[in-house]
Amino acid sequence: MPVKPKLGQNFLHDAEAIQHIAASIGDLSNRTVVEIGPGRGSITGALAARASHVLAVELDHDLALRLRVHFPPDRVTVVERDVLHFDFETACKDFPEAFPSGNDRLLVVGNLPYGITSQILLKLAASHAALDRAVLMVQREVADRVTAQPGSRDYGLLSVTVQIYGPAQRLFTLPPSAFTPPPDVHSTVFRWRFAPRFAELGVEEATFLRFVRQCFAQKRKTLANNLRAAGVQPAAVAAALSQATIAPQARAEALPIESFAALWRCLEAKGATSLSEAAPQSEPA
Repeated sequence: MPVKPKLGQNFLHDAEAIQHIAASIGDLSNRTVVEIGPGRGSITGALAARASHVLAVELDHDLALRLRVHFPPDRVTVVERDVLHFDFETACKDFPEAFPSGNDRLLVVGNLPYGITSQILLKLAASHAALDRAVLMVQREVADRVTAQPGSRDYGLLSVTVQIYGPAQRLFTLPPSAFTPPPDVHSTVFRWRFAPRFAELGVEEATFLRFVRQCFAQKRKTLANNLRAAGVQPAAVAAALSQATIAPQARAEALPIESFAALWRCLEAKGATSLSEAAPQSEPA
């Protein structure tokens, strides 16, 4: 079956890596797994051998047909759909045959297409209430950003956006030779446990995420300059930074999530969190 480059198809064929990915999601007994982009089914088979059921979400019509022929429907349900249009929160109702043990929070596994990686990560974050944990394979540089710590070169908007929804841990990296056809980049597998921190940090989800986007709007600018560009009065910025014990010349990439939350709370108390939406919704993958 020919590869369709426009769909970002790079099929994993490394048998050891396939088993490692399936094992990395944890105990699958009596659990349902959603697999994003199953492709030719190499990881699907390893998951189906461990899980109660696999929901394989595949956009490519030809591959979806192949998967339906190869796997029994009582173990694998093939959903021919763009994952960006897949509703994780209603999966139990939409596919009752895949949930013999009830409405558990979903496990997710996927070799994500490079071109829409950030969009898929944001989709998963928005669906966090229905999700337990995910093991995802992405371009190595994206994994570097997702798992980066404050002050590092790779720490930025994507790091904060992912990590506010739960811890992300790098697992292992694969060379291009592990795939057919080999991509031009290395790929890294990471595990993401969904445990949102909004209540713990005392911030409101939508407003806080908009605030963080604005903090990173211009990476070369200081945090104070980005907030002023978003419409916050200079006096309010200076007072909030002082109250949150953040240096006046600090840049967003130096701050841990806890400091962003402290700054948001200070600005919220002053009624200064209604920022203009000038920043992008996500970083490019």
